[in-house]
Amino acid sequence: MIRFGPAGLGGVEDAIINIENYAKQGLKACEVSFTHGVYLGKEDALRIGEFAKKHDIYLSIHASYYINLNSIEKEKIDASKKRIIDCCKIGHYFNQKEKTRIVFHAGFYGKKDAEETYQNLKKQIIELLEIVKKNKWNVELCPETMGKKNVFGSVEEISRLVTETGCGFCIDLAHVLARYGDYNFDLIKKSFPRKEWHCHFSGIVYGDKGERYHKLTPREEWKKVLQGIPGDKQVVIINESPEPVSDSVLGLEVYTA
Repeated sequence: MIRFGPAGLGGVEDAIINIENYAKQGLKACEVSFTHGVYLGKEDALRIGEFAKKHDIYLSIHASYYINLNSIEKEKIDASKKRIIDCCKIGHYFNQKEKTRIVFHAGFYGKKDAEETYQNLKKQIIELLEIVKKNKWNVELCPETMGKKNVFGSVEEISRLVTETGCGFCIDLAHVLARYGDYNFDLIKKSFPRKEWHCHFSGIVYGDKGERYHKLTPREEWKKVLQGIPGDKQVVIINESPEPVSDSVLGLEVYTA
């Protein structure tokens, strides 16, 4: 089964209307964008979560863009962890049967080599997982595969984090295409054997260094991706194109054709 949905729920006043509109179009997921900061409170999250559950829409969260768990400055690491924790606090109140997935970009290599970066990020994520467990938050931390080659987040790196920490993951298929020049489903299937996959997808423009920017999602690219996803997985695909709702509907049309 594949659930399709857009990145972006809108503001508090728009959220209920948007959920209803997404459901009418057959969409079954939505990723709440806290990319510039958390804008929902507890009561808002509870109300939105109940409404989403009523309409069978799975909610995830994209954490702030201002995260770098591999910074050379401790203050920036602490601030990054706080941004993730703030998302966890609100995601818990969506109160879904499945854990609310908290998607985030883990960090940059900077002046550290790949292995040093990995070990540092692993340490930070283990500490975050301990905080989640202590607070009994109904969330799953999901570092994302990244499309730029100077950024931590290859398929192999994220898979290793999952294996060694027990965290979740987000497979951004557009980022995989940008980083590897191919959707590389054989590597993805080998690297993420879990039954549940959380994915991002959109059209993408890329160059020698990987991802440049997102664009509208061509029908032919939807076909390639949907043919590559194993039929035995439970999958959420969040579309991040400039028009994520209509592109999610297009993906659903291709899937059900």
